[in-house]
Amino acid sequence: MCTSLRDCTVKGLFNCDDLIAELKPAHPPRLYGSAGCETWSVRFSPDGSYFAWSMGHGIVKLLSWPLTSKDSTEAGSSEEKTLNCGQTVWALAFGPCLSTRVDALHQNGRDHELLLAIGLNNGAIQVWVASTGSPRITLTGHQAPVRDLVFTPNGSLTLVSASRDKTLRIWDLAKKGASPHVLRGPDYWIFRCSISPDSSVIASVCNLDSKVYLWSLRSYTFMRHLTYDHERTMASCDFSQDGALLAIASYHSTTGWWLDLWDPYRADLLTRVEDCEVCAYRSDNLLTSLSFSPVGLLLAFKDYRALRIWDVEQDKLVTDTDHNRAGGVCCAFHPHGGVIATGCRDGHVKLWRVPHLVSSLKHLCRIALRFSISTYQVEALPLPKKILEYLTYRDMPKQKIVYCKEHCR
Repeated sequence: MCTSLRDCTVKGLFNCDDLIAELKPAHPPRLYGSAGCETWSVRFSPDGSYFAWSMGHGIVKLLSWPLTSKDSTEAGSSEEKTLNCGQTVWALAFGPCLSTRVDALHQNGRDHELLLAIGLNNGAIQVWVASTGSPRITLTGHQAPVRDLVFTPNGSLTLVSASRDKTLRIWDLAKKGASPHVLRGPDYWIFRCSISPDSSVIASVCNLDSKVYLWSLRSYTFMRHLTYDHERTMASCDFSQDGALLAIASYHSTTGWWLDLWDPYRADLLTRVEDCEVCAYRSDNLLTSLSFSPVGLLLAFKDYRALRIWDVEQDKLVTDTDHNRAGGVCCAFHPHGGVIATGCRDGHVKLWRVPHLVSSLKHLCRIALRFSISTYQVEALPLPKKILEYLTYRDMPKQKIVYCKEHCR
């Protein structure tokens, strides 16, 4: 089954009035897109009280949320902290991170102060205290730029880093001086990593490797691959709120970008969203990032043409915006929903209002069940076929196409 996600179907749902704020770097680039000025990462803190963005030139801005009116126009508010890292910043991560699906009584460890981890071009990871904007520790070991950072969503201070040195490292920041666990195997740069909501699995993708790596966070061992039949460049990955779906972004110069939803338990490809099939030039539009919303079943994905948000439950686009800003490279949802931030190659950040959608009762039941039960366990239940297909997300169309504005029919 193939369906189309056409821009014209969401026209009028999301426009310039939904732009909440635009943050501009203090020192704009001399030439648009010049190296060193990119906003490679934007992040909200787990409680939603802080917003961090890498504004290029080795500077990270840490702002209190919600923003003041002055924050909305320029960097320079008294409410902000400027972190001078001295190196190009590739990745940001707040921790500890508490999963919305884990009972507070079962969160790991005691209460910790909020930290901001920053991955740098020289392979170092700087850890700062968010409340004071002061450095706490520097982690060394990576031999190349740290491209991604993620804290485990179980309330602990376990940090996973992905690097161009082809390794993942797992750090326990609660144990001073402890050596990290090193995961080796890929032959290419590791671009992105994501941790399942139950903190049991790490997914990682490499730039030129046409497969996804799944690792056990409990035994620190490789588990399995999710393999593509055709050569792909992997761009990003993210788990859904219940861990039952793993979204993968990839692209190729001749076939355009793909956004795939996998079952990480059975390594089954459930559905594929493809770039506009009639565009003449595929290589000018890359899918750069994606992110599942912590509220509902919304999946945001950013390419060079636009920011789009797909309501997976209703199978429709609910957002299609930012058509005038080329070179978007990252996006991140606010933990309470309602807002999404996007970062660009020129150091700008835009904050957009996300449509307020209420999940159905049956989907809320599915999330509660799937958080603690694998696909294999669901399939063993004595339930009708249609219910089993719904619980395992196998009732979705197998293929979709996102048409650009020019070719919307």
